[in-house]
Amino acid sequence: MSIENTDREQQFPITESRRPINPGAEKWLGVKIPVLDHGFLYLVDYMGNDQSVEQAARVSYGAGTRSVNETTGLVRYLRRHHHTTPFEMAVLKIHAKMPIVVARQWVRHRTASINEESARYSILSNEFYIPEPSVIGVQASSNRQGRGETVDLEYAEQFRKDLEANSVSQYDLYDYYLNSTEDGKQEDVERPMIARELARLPLGVNVYTQWYWEANLHNIFHFLALRADPHAQYEIRVYAEAMAKIIEDAFPISWKAFEDYEMKATQLTLPEKTVLTTLLNGNVQFTKSDILTVADSQGLTNKRERQELLDKFKSLGLIKENI
Repeated sequence: MSIENTDREQQFPITESRRPINPGAEKWLGVKIPVLDHGFLYLVDYMGNDQSVEQAARVSYGAGTRSVNETTGLVRYLRRHHHTTPFEMAVLKIHAKMPIVVARQWVRHRTASINEESARYSILSNEFYIPEPSVIGVQASSNRQGRGETVDLEYAEQFRKDLEANSVSQYDLYDYYLNSTEDGKQEDVERPMIARELARLPLGVNVYTQWYWEANLHNIFHFLALRADPHAQYEIRVYAEAMAKIIEDAFPISWKAFEDYEMKATQLTLPEKTVLTTLLNGNVQFTKSDILTVADSQGLTNKRERQELLDKFKSLGLIKENI
């Protein structure tokens, strides 16, 4: 059975992409962002753009039939009301190189596809993460899994020196029992080559690994909400911040919605809301005009979002109902 070319196939060669091109993502393709002392992160491939999110939500329209304002309004509504599945229609594939200690935190986000370098099959390079003095701190007194004040420079340098010496020693032991040349041949014929899956055991968690990480936009936002937060461990936070640069350019409408409604927003629990309304006790109230005037000054012009704002003020007892 022969297949005839369509007019479009005849007009454009097969080398031209027929998928939506995302200029913001194209800007970052293959561009390595240095992270920590030996790490990096860069965009390998992508699928979709902000319009893909809207298209998935509406389903019934073709790409290119909506205005930017219409896309913005819907994307912001989706993010504001936690409609997450449309954001799963945009995907990024990232190549990252990081210390194993960072990878083990990162991999806890189980909503991604990962293919990591394997020390069972390949020989790891002798690169170790040695933190800068400015990020070496004491154990936090109020947080069992965090760090507090930085130590003095002399003590930080001692830690760095001892850590590097220990890392080199561990790698030398690994290298000794590998007994392997770069092309995989036995280096010292007098000694057996210990299996790579065993020879790697002396290595510490500051050795670098790397992987390809593919995730949809919704799950990337979840990753960033946790790992780009100021309370996140510094070493993974800098990777999240590097990823955020790509997302902000590739999905500017979705990013702004995420930033406004999650990343930089403050949510109140029911007990917190009760405390606030009890403290106010009707002593502070505003007219709807007051509220909307300030909303205008902040660029909040979407009709639906403005009404939601008024509803929230009303639920807190902050609107003068008789005006």
